[in-house]
Amino acid sequence: MHRFAAVAVLSAAVLAAQETETAQPGEDRTEAATSAAPAPSAAHAPEPVFDVHALLSLARISDPQLSPDGARVAYVVERISEEKNAKTRQIFTVSADGGEARRLTAEGNNSRPRWSPDSGQLAFVSDRTDSSQIWLMEADGSRQRPVTDLPIEVDGVLFSPAGDTLVFAGRVYPDCGADWQCNKSRLARDNDGRVQARVYDSLPYRHWDAWDDGRRSHLFALAADASPGSGDRAVELTPGEYDVPPFSLSAPEGYALSPDGLEVAYARASDGAAESGLALSTDTDLYAVSIRGGDPVRLTDNPAFDGGPVYSPDGLYIAYLAQQRAGYESDRFRLMLYDRESGETAVVTETFDRWVNGAAWSSDAGRLFLTAEDRGREPIFTVLVSGGGVNMAVYGDASHGDVQLLPDGKSLIYTAQSGSHPVEIFRGFAGGGAPLRLTHENDAILDRYRLPDYEEIRYASNDGSEVSGFLLKPPNFDLDGAYPLLLLIHGGPQGAWRQSWSYRWNAQVFAAAGFVVFMPNPRGSTGYGQAFIDGINADWGGKVVEDILAGLDTVIARPYIDRNRVVAAGGSYGGYMVNWLLGHSERFRALVSHAGIYDLESFFGATEELWFPLWEFGGAPWEKPEIYARWSPSAAVEKFKTPTLVIHGRQDYRVPVEQGMALFTALQMRDVPSKFLHYPDEGHWILKPANSVLWYDTVLGWLRQWVHK
Repeated sequence: MHRFAAVAVLSAAVLAAQETETAQPGEDRTEAATSAAPAPSAAHAPEPVFDVHALLSLARISDPQLSPDGARVAYVVERISEEKNAKTRQIFTVSADGGEARRLTAEGNNSRPRWSPDSGQLAFVSDRTDSSQIWLMEADGSRQRPVTDLPIEVDGVLFSPAGDTLVFAGRVYPDCGADWQCNKSRLARDNDGRVQARVYDSLPYRHWDAWDDGRRSHLFALAADASPGSGDRAVELTPGEYDVPPFSLSAPEGYALSPDGLEVAYARASDGAAESGLALSTDTDLYAVSIRGGDPVRLTDNPAFDGGPVYSPDGLYIAYLAQQRAGYESDRFRLMLYDRESGETAVVTETFDRWVNGAAWSSDAGRLFLTAEDRGREPIFTVLVSGGGVNMAVYGDASHGDVQLLPDGKSLIYTAQSGSHPVEIFRGFAGGGAPLRLTHENDAILDRYRLPDYEEIRYASNDGSEVSGFLLKPPNFDLDGAYPLLLLIHGGPQGAWRQSWSYRWNAQVFAAAGFVVFMPNPRGSTGYGQAFIDGINADWGGKVVEDILAGLDTVIARPYIDRNRVVAAGGSYGGYMVNWLLGHSERFRALVSHAGIYDLESFFGATEELWFPLWEFGGAPWEKPEIYARWSPSAAVEKFKTPTLVIHGRQDYRVPVEQGMALFTALQMRDVPSKFLHYPDEGHWILKPANSVLWYDTVLGWLRQWVHK
């Protein structure tokens, strides 16, 4: 079982968790490796290969929730059945002191566990009655019973601090609201199959992988002792033509309840954004409304994003995240404080040049704990509400999240993951010492494999800028070997490869197939400061390419890399970059382009969140034709020579499938060896188990075909 190496920065005032043991080069970093690992047989049987089937066999832990009394942690485990081509999610609990986990649910898919204030019950969402509804159960899993039986599917349940009310989210027709018969009739009419056409008069008309059906996500409040059939008692909290929470940007949960249970704070698109068109604006603001409904009060008035509200335990403040530059989804997320008495806002992390991803309050409301990407990792930081610098609490070769403080203020619960280990739940303690690992869902599987660790490499780009990335060597690596090199290019473009576990682009699967895997974080990557992120704006094929190729030169200089067997693959912006390299480099034996932009001008007319290309390229194609022409991979089609596998999902509305189709057509017309893997039932990501198996098999088959020629 792989250890998460974590080195904490501690002081008397900083609550932290740490794991001080760090492996030396070549050391086996598995827990109890000497006693748990089976002795090799006399026949020296080959070790099992970590392939896509092993990947899909792992349990996926998510959504840990600490009980208010600090005694237990509820969490969700998702498991994959390849045979059934299905995913199942069940709820477990484990003592905060460690020990054996207890499975609470078995029937259907169950998720979103949320504790009652007395820690005696759990509200959760289950689809066991053929649609997702709210259920309740006792803390030990007994007396599981439904609360709602609505014609819509519901999610996002929260217990009020008083324990007498449940708040939940559901998609309704705005003119129906909490009139469930109205919603039922409209759904029946819109889905009777006779006419499927719709008329649209505004943007956006589709998002990610779904077309707008006229419904909006709204918040509702319902008595916790309600029973199925009493849905008419639900109070609609957020009526109107708005989605709550907003669907556009990544941020923590978009709503929260005040400690006294009388108010709900939430984020939604601002009135100005609605007037100008949601496809053109990133502007969301915070609002508050009574738990009994009524007119909302606007709390923030920022032209960019505001979201992720979290009330302080004493009810004096709301912490939230904000951006400053309107229309730019990759502006720095700052941690803010809203003073509920004065109505004033203050920036807590103004001098902290990292994106804040989430925040949690200490029990005394004196400090905030936050997570933020930092050079390919995601540590836990802490900052005093009264002011001062941001201090590091938990750091290591891992990404941390889901931070929650125990009531005594002496320990915290968090998740950690790395490039060689999926998510686990930990408890860390004040004063340091090794954290207590609470979950062990994957021990039996991972003990069969020796997954290597990521190696960080740093190098200078052409202009002298420092760039870094990660290198992963195959299991049983031989320094005297000659390995093919796979360059993986991340999406975003404002994203990053980091010490985290992935199921869609899992570097361990590629390394186990015999590749040395190189994952650079060039200009535009997050976790290296906002100036580094902004370096890609209107320069998609410029400094980024220099950063990537400088890293490639650094890696192929190593003696164990076969410089004649170099291949590259990427998805989304990574797919764009593969398409760009296709017309601007002949260094690769083969390429894989997944959901990549091929022609920028036609992409603009078909994508849904137009604020993205408007910011990245400074305007629309008719306003900035020279920028679109300069950075469009289609402009270099006459130079296409490298064998390329094209992958695209028909339900991808972020980068529409026509981009992949046009690329494949160009390759075929140019007589370039090429294949097109088309998924009619997938969007931007490949999510279904059988489709994922086909994806890995096809990608690895294509790459092997060309590196072994």
